Amino acid sequence: MRVILAEDSTLLREGLVRLLAEEGHEVLAAVGTAESLLSEVAATPPDVVVTDIRMPPTHTDEGVRAAVEIRRRRPQVGVLVLSQYLERTYAAQLLADGAERVGYLLKDRVAQVEEFLEALERVHAGGAAIDPEIVRRLVVRTTRTDPLARLTPRESSVLEALAEGLTNAAIARRLHLSVSSVEKSLQSVFDKLELEQTTGYSRRVLAVLRYLES
Repeated sequence: MRVILAEDSTLLREGLVRLLAEEGHEVLAAVGTAESLLSEVAATPPDVVVTDIRMPPTHTDEGVRAAVEIRRRRPQVGVLVLSQYLERTYAAQLLADGAERVGYLLKDRVAQVEEFLEALERVHAGGAAIDPEIVRRLVVRTTRTDPLARLTPRESSVLEALAEGLTNAAIARRLHLSVSSVEKSLQSVFDKLELEQTTGYSRRVLAVLRYLES
């Protein structure tokens, strides 16, 4: 695949360039600012963008804002965002327009080369890739007012896997369930979260957003 990288750490940026080249991917550009990222994507649209969240000059949310802009302007381009820490608000912001061709990984995941490359391939193929550590940290609150507290352990496990971007078949394999059981659990999740079937909206995406915002 053709990739554009945006990472202000020269060491990590060059490491990613070498890793992707060794895997046979083409790195169209490797830049250190969000502004340069947007310029490069406009000049030569890639298959996937890999970008840090915190970029110069303020090192706050330049990277994720650029990622959201790329998803708005060029929905055919996959976006994989890297973060040093869990940024729940940014994760929800990134997924607000849907969970297709999007990923959110903690930077530690890059060291797990196979997992990083798998996430990249999943985003390239049109799916989602949410770091499992991020999902684990978003613990379901057990307050009376939280609709997530009404989920059964199985439903919570299914929703957790869904938040990672897994398909129904992949969820079934992980949890050792039948696909029909996964489908029934998801329907129950949608019902308990009061996510009605509405034209123009994906209940899968809405459920993940509800989970990320919990």
